[in-house]
Formats: sequence, C-alpha cells, structure tokens
Amino acid sequence: MRLALAQAELAVQGGDVPVGAVVLSPDGTTVLAAGHNERELTGDPTAHAEVLAIRRAATQLGQWRLTGCTLVVTLEPCTMCAGAIVQSRVDRVVYGARDDKAGAAGSLWDVVRDRRLNHRPEVVHDVLAEEAAGLLTRFFREGHRGS
Repeated sequence: MRLALAQAELAVQGGDVPVGAVVLSPDGTTVLAAGHNERELTGDPTAHAEVLAIRRAATQLGQWRLTGCTLVVTLEPCTMCAGAIVQSRVDRVVYGARDDKAGAAGSLWDVVRDRRLNHRPEVVHDVLAEEAAGLLTRFFREGHRGS
C-alpha cells in the first residue's frame, strides 16, 4: 500500500485526484506495474490509476489475464475500474479508503464480487485507510477539482 500511496502523490503533481495503484506478481514479491490518476494530464477519462496499472501489468506479462495477481489501490475502485478488475482476472484487490459515493468493491456497489459474473476476486479493504483518505481530504480542501 505504501507504493500505491507514493503513486497517489504523483497524481497530485499532475493536478489529478490522488489515487495510486500497483499490481503485484502472483507470489506478491514483485511489482509488475504501477499507475496513478492521469485524467487531467492526458485528457483521458479512463486514465484511472487501476486501469493504467492493469494495462501496464498486462503488457509486462504479455497477456491480458492477470491470474494470481493482486491489485493494491489507495481508493476503492469505481464501476469502470471494478469492471476492468473482473475482466483482467485479478485474484485479489486490496484498497485503502472506502468510496461511499462511487465505490464498486463493497461500499455503494459490489461489482467485483457479483455472483452473476464469472470471476470474483478476493477483496481486502481499509488497509492504511486513514492515510489514503487523508491524501484525498487534503487535495479537496486545497481547492482542487476532481470527481
């Protein structure tokens, strides 16, 4: 989670909401890829930390299936990111702060564990949640925009 928090700090430098993510190898010892929100930087509405980290991990592995991998992210994934998690076959999602407004891994929705889908990763939540939430709170208190 500390690596994901460092990624979140990079998002702020680009004027974006501080969310960071890393994808770990199946044995959990290697960071395959990292990402942070880049929507403002790139003008791409899909440039969420999770999507970027998943894309980069798939490129690193040379395949779209991230079976056995763990995605660590500072904020509970939204519906788009939850869909990408399911589609990439990530086995475990670890997140920091809950997102009661747009969370799709247990708060508002639970897309990643929907029994109607063919893949349901394990979810571990509230890991360093206060630190992750603190980054977001500071960002918005300082008058930054975001959604």
